Amino acid sequence: MNVPGPIRLTAVAGALALGLVTLTACGGTSDAADRKHDGKLGVVASFYPMEFLAERIGGGHVSVETLTKPGVEPHDLELKPRQIGRLTDADVVLYLKGVQPAVDDAIDMAGVEHTVDAATLTTLEEHGASVGDGHAHEDGGSGHDDHAGHAHGGGEEAGHEGHDHGSEAGAGDPHIWLDPVRYAEAAQGVGAVFAKADPAHAADYRKNTDTLVKQLGALDTEFKDGLKNTATRTFITTHSAFGYLAERYGLEQEGVAGIDPEADPSPARVKQLQEIARENKVSTVFFETLASDRTAKTLAHDTGLRTDVLDPLEGITDQSKGDDYFQVMRANLAALKTALGAR
Repeated sequence: MNVPGPIRLTAVAGALALGLVTLTACGGTSDAADRKHDGKLGVVASFYPMEFLAERIGGGHVSVETLTKPGVEPHDLELKPRQIGRLTDADVVLYLKGVQPAVDDAIDMAGVEHTVDAATLTTLEEHGASVGDGHAHEDGGSGHDDHAGHAHGGGEEAGHEGHDHGSEAGAGDPHIWLDPVRYAEAAQGVGAVFAKADPAHAADYRKNTDTLVKQLGALDTEFKDGLKNTATRTFITTHSAFGYLAERYGLEQEGVAGIDPEADPSPARVKQLQEIARENKVSTVFFETLASDRTAKTLAHDTGLRTDVLDPLEGITDQSKGDDYFQVMRANLAALKTALGAR
């Protein structure tokens, strides 16, 4: 449920005040040690994709705390006063505006000097609000450039329901981490902020950033090569999080019901997806690990398709097909290659 902005801000303000009182009341030596973060740069990350950047770039010089624990659906996160209080104690706050409204509000009020919105480190575009027209290409995969794909939403009813992705005027799709190129751009920005916040270790942050950017470049090449020639370019997913990925590799994302992974599609949308699946040789309905697979299985049953996981990588759990970003992204690539009939 989306809480109106003014009410949400009031709640966050109260929680922030309570969090500060809690920290003060706890006082003493242990709290002083917390503030020093064991001599490391103290980083608070909003959820897993930001945590991963912080850990890979910061290495042994940072102490990273994430606001979203494994298994928690990040969009629905409600911060506890203690978590909000910890924000004010951070050296660096790293988040991605538009994913977690409660976190956005708390960070705005915390006023930490080195606060990084990863969405400002690359370019955002609108995805998930288009009306799926079902006229995807059927001609395999060759000949598409990196930006040839489309990212259809779930019809008119799907544009901005469910989670608050890009809910502010002019805001775009925040799922930049699912595009290795945009994620690399964000990594470079985070590395620069770490170097500014902790000049003594700037050389190490730059080195770690360069390493990560090269790894993301290699991942980009794997996706390009792996998805170059396929029987179809269209995939269906319950969570319309893959707009940038689709655009990057010349694919077409068809969202079951827009940006909410657990929303039920309208009868009209189900009929439309059935036509899309038939016309474009779609074999699979994808769902994610942190949401119910009920909608995907129902649609798959009704259309004679199979189901599989396409992980939006908003968190790592026991159900994830890998232990970190790169492993899960490669599992996503393997799932897409199978579903699209890669040759």
